Amino acid sequence: MENKWVRGAIPALLLHCSIGTVYCWSTFSGEIANYIGSTPSAVGWAFSLAIFFLGMSAAFLGDVVEKNIHRSSLIATVCFTAGMLGTGLGILLKSLPLIFLFYGCIMGIGLGTGYLSPVKTLMLWFKDKKGLATGLAVAGFGAAKAIATPIMQFILSKFDNNPAPMFFIMGAVYCVMMFIGHILLKKPSDWVEQHSEGGIKEFFNTLGNNFKTSFGNKTFVGIWIMFYINITCGLALISQEKQIFTAVGLSLGVCATLGTVTAIANAAGRLGFSAWADTLKDRNTIYKLIFILSIAFTGATILTQGIKNGADSIILAVLCVALLIMVNAGYGGGFSNVPTLLSDHFGMGKISSVHGMCLSAWAFAGLTGNQVANLIVTHTGTKETKNNPVGYQNVLYFTIILYVIALIVCCVMVPKINNKEKKEN
Repeated sequence: MENKWVRGAIPALLLHCSIGTVYCWSTFSGEIANYIGSTPSAVGWAFSLAIFFLGMSAAFLGDVVEKNIHRSSLIATVCFTAGMLGTGLGILLKSLPLIFLFYGCIMGIGLGTGYLSPVKTLMLWFKDKKGLATGLAVAGFGAAKAIATPIMQFILSKFDNNPAPMFFIMGAVYCVMMFIGHILLKKPSDWVEQHSEGGIKEFFNTLGNNFKTSFGNKTFVGIWIMFYINITCGLALISQEKQIFTAVGLSLGVCATLGTVTAIANAAGRLGFSAWADTLKDRNTIYKLIFILSIAFTGATILTQGIKNGADSIILAVLCVALLIMVNAGYGGGFSNVPTLLSDHFGMGKISSVHGMCLSAWAFAGLTGNQVANLIVTHTGTKETKNNPVGYQNVLYFTIILYVIALIVCCVMVPKINNKEKKEN
């Protein structure tokens, strides 16, 4: 059946709505720590490892995705499902190393291959609206948190906050969803490309060539730095989101509602910014807009000491909420525009490989964004991570410096390219 929705959009959403639940980590991380008798900071490395292996598996397996999307989507289904079920087993056995192995490493590989698999396929099906197509897919990745969080909370409540049954139940559900997506996913029949299978030697030779070709190109390096900074800043603030809302005097009920709002903003940014980019002569303009708005909102919150004084001023509290909505939207928009920006500069022929290399930025950002924010909050202000508005305020100095650097890189290292210059193969 040659239908772009059945063969492209629907399977992409099934895959991304499954793997995107990695961002539900805060929903059950405390329960995992309590059940296995560990600390939240120690358990938190499982999430950092998952993001690291996501980025690195995308970088290493980009050529595998390029050659055979059915193989890569099956790898994603198996690894993600095994990661979910294995994490549940690790919780029952109260083994932190097993949780690191399954949630961090094995599930991380499923995340990377699952994230990449539908992207090129979508851009081939929706050639005139590539931004809208990729935005639709990665919006599913962002919306997964909003969809799955209440379901996970319901399951946790039914099992006395034991997270193991939740992982078994959700793992089975995601296995079915991803396997259906795997079966449906297909490139257009009029797209012809030739790949040699080769062996291990060719795999590493191709990987080396992809690395040299990508990181030897000034434009690619510029996009990589922009992408890394946007994710690092996003994770630094998103990881402190609930605490910031609490610090400015919002009730737990309002915080929960705003958590859903920011998740929707994340998904909307992925779809909205990428669809908007389709209408522009230079897709890089979207990144300039994201960084300028992020600098403006962050700067305003710094100048007014919004987080520190938000509990005493409704206006400043609203400003802090607006900042986090903007950061979430920009964070999502950065993800959805990367593959189409790369395709404009490097063509569609090897886009999965180039995109995979670029996703290595996500790996390193996953190890730095929330960890640096935690370090700042722990060692500055009142040094009380549960309620440290000064510490959360200080995180903004770190992010605004990086946003300014990203804007400079965006303007200097990534050249303008108009519609006539865009590469198609």
